[in-house]
Amino acid sequence: MAGCARSLLLLALLLALQSSSWGFRSPLSVFKRFKENTRSFSNECVGTSRPVIPIDSSDFALDIRMPGITPKQSDTYFCMSMRLPVDEEAFVIDFKPRASMDTVHHMLLFGCNMPSSTGSYWFCDEGTCTDKANILYAWARNAPPTRLPKGVGFRVGGETGSKYFVLQVHYGDISAFRDNHKDCSGVSLHLTRLPQPLIAGMYLMMSVDTVIPAGEKVVNSDISCHYKMYPMHVFAYRVHTHHLGKVVSGYRVRNGQWTLIGRQSPQLPQAFYPVEHPVDVTFGDILAARCVFTGEGRTEATHIGGTSSDEMCNLYVMYYMEAKHAVSFMTCTQNVAPEMFRMIPPEANVPIPVKADMVMMHGHHHEPENKDKTTLLQQPKREEEEVLDQDFHVEEALDWPGIYLLPGQVSGVAVDAKNNLVIFHRGDHVWDRNSFDSKFVYQQRGLGPIEEDTILVIDPNKAAVLESKGKNLFYLPHGLSIDKDGNYWVTDVALHQVFKLDPNGKDDPLLILGRSMQPGSDQNHFCQPTDVAVDPDTGAIYVSDGYCNSRIVQFSPSGKFITQWGEASSGRSPPPGQFSVPHSLALVPHLSQLCVADRENGRIQCFNTDTKECVREIKHESFGRNVFAISYIPGLLFAVNGKPYFGDQEPVQGFVMNFSSGEIIDVFKPVRKHFDMPHDIVASEDGTVYVGDAHMNTVWKFTVTEKIEHRSVKKAGIEVQEIKEAEAVESKMENKPTSSELQKMQEKQKLIKEPGSGVPVVLITTLLVIPMVVLLAIAIFIRWKKSRAFGDSEHKLEASSGRVLGRFRGKGAGGLNLGNFFASRKGYSRKGFDRLSTEGSDQEKDEEDGSESEEEYSAPLPAPAPSS
Repeated sequence: MAGCARSLLLLALLLALQSSSWGFRSPLSVFKRFKENTRSFSNECVGTSRPVIPIDSSDFALDIRMPGITPKQSDTYFCMSMRLPVDEEAFVIDFKPRASMDTVHHMLLFGCNMPSSTGSYWFCDEGTCTDKANILYAWARNAPPTRLPKGVGFRVGGETGSKYFVLQVHYGDISAFRDNHKDCSGVSLHLTRLPQPLIAGMYLMMSVDTVIPAGEKVVNSDISCHYKMYPMHVFAYRVHTHHLGKVVSGYRVRNGQWTLIGRQSPQLPQAFYPVEHPVDVTFGDILAARCVFTGEGRTEATHIGGTSSDEMCNLYVMYYMEAKHAVSFMTCTQNVAPEMFRMIPPEANVPIPVKADMVMMHGHHHEPENKDKTTLLQQPKREEEEVLDQDFHVEEALDWPGIYLLPGQVSGVAVDAKNNLVIFHRGDHVWDRNSFDSKFVYQQRGLGPIEEDTILVIDPNKAAVLESKGKNLFYLPHGLSIDKDGNYWVTDVALHQVFKLDPNGKDDPLLILGRSMQPGSDQNHFCQPTDVAVDPDTGAIYVSDGYCNSRIVQFSPSGKFITQWGEASSGRSPPPGQFSVPHSLALVPHLSQLCVADRENGRIQCFNTDTKECVREIKHESFGRNVFAISYIPGLLFAVNGKPYFGDQEPVQGFVMNFSSGEIIDVFKPVRKHFDMPHDIVASEDGTVYVGDAHMNTVWKFTVTEKIEHRSVKKAGIEVQEIKEAEAVESKMENKPTSSELQKMQEKQKLIKEPGSGVPVVLITTLLVIPMVVLLAIAIFIRWKKSRAFGDSEHKLEASSGRVLGRFRGKGAGGLNLGNFFASRKGYSRKGFDRLSTEGSDQEKDEEDGSESEEEYSAPLPAPAPSS
């Protein structure tokens, strides 16, 4: 009887997974259906008017988007379907998400033969598919993209493959829809008709009988099955539970040895994550998984089920197999070797901590309003009560010697596929007031091209020059970027041209756009072009043009003119699409956006690469009047501004922004030297940032650090800033040149009361200094009395006083160096007092110079004297 009941439960669970979004249909759910006979798309939707886009004779793209939806309630799931446009067999070889975490919490893409609805879209409570639904793709906020290995594809169409794609979109917080705009999120697929040698599939490990007792602190749910198929190669995984899940781990067990497939918190975004190391599974292996739950906070036992008050224990393993043996979907719902789990690696039992802002919302079917509130996750506090930990913070890499390279004016920086830094510089040429006439024709052609290599490949750790090229090619280098194939794309404002260079070949350009030394504004000419961006998906070339044109120009991969957009700014608040020196470009491929640093308008504009419409503007008061350069890595946008105009307060610095919200989450400056004209910026995906300065002739390296923790506590309108110890910074500065920025940082740290210290440091310092000053005054007075009594000359008094005061003096005349004085007294530390002098800092002197950053006309500064 028990075996029969178990079989019935298993059958019910599998049917539910096939007919809904991996959950049960609730008999109480309201079946709302949107019955449009044809798909109608909102004018605000981008890309949906052409869902099928030919690529070549064998490949095509399929754009699967929501048809302009405005969700009215948070935690809403909508589904839509699209039929495969070909009857013959095809293969999905790539996925590109078209969504922002501002509006979408997560998306799932399924393949099946019959969707649950014929409408243009529907509530997913009705189900996903009426037959078996195979999950093909998952995207969630802050999660990495799913990448299929080369030669691997999901088989669709034909006699055995899925005929329909069903997209499920979860709208979590709908506050972004206050303006009632239409959402067209989705995913773009790259399909090919060419047979793939390796076929992707999904192996689902699922518990069907786990019970979590109320109040139980730790409950394990184990799944294991013998593998009896042809070899499969695992390359990604996805975990899934509801609120009670703490960690899910999957393993291959072979001859008693446990090999990790993947381990993740189910409260993080539930996308597919790549395996750390490839895992092959062969006949005779055992696949094992464990979900760790807690029953704390529940007043009754929790069972496996489809509602959010139930639980699930699922591990999705994405694999590929040889085409002739391929199986697209397999399941494991048993535990054939329970004794084996005594030897499971300890890591499987350790929960993964999750920060509140990363918690995954779960929604299958909504619970009744009067459901026990203790079963739900605690809601975040309001902003006034919130404690914000600033996790992403960059600081100068003080042990990086690259700032002493001192090439010519550094105009461009980039990072290649090996994470090497690439610099584009001007050698002995400078851009000054004599470089161009009023028609933007270069006036110093007689100097000839730069005779040294202008492109330097720099080791990211030692700053050694690994390679160099670009000799006798350029007159005034400007922008630099690197495409997905490693080619260099550079601009020269004197030549008015764009060049594509092979990094491993000769200096002969692979492609040249524009006419040499001929400024213009038609399809064949540029006028001082500034930067290039190349779309990694389509190969489209975008050029920002530039100082004397106010436009973005698009070319085909072969260099054929496609289109252009933009115009010169008019007025102090120019509308979107107007530019005043479009100076730097950053592509956001998965959102089909191109962002432009609109330099003299002090803003960043982002455009849809399909429609060329401005989709967002990022502008902050702290930018000041200029934004010189930008760089994008997934989720983050980096920027540098220019020196302030006379009377402005905004300092020259770097910015880190949340790309989705546009909010500034960090600012940074160098410690050694200072920004003067930070001309270009690039960030690598590990968060390392390089900034090239066209006036300081140098490049700074900044790295992610957690040594300084910034906490902002907001309550009742009062903001308190705490800066914890920065001993790591101070230790790195040993035997390094000091600077005014470091002085200010150290002084500020010592003037802040340390938590729990009892007495402020400034009070202690004052109590120590005052008696010494009094003793010094007494000593001088006694000396003066003695000199009067014994007839000493006046100049002896001055010499003697000079010797006493000499202990306070720094290296410069008139300097007051407390560090040197206290260092001579046993028991005192120099920390916090080094170079605390009455002399003006370098930063103050630079501000007094009043040099403007509007034009690149200033001659280069002289090289700094060697530090002692």
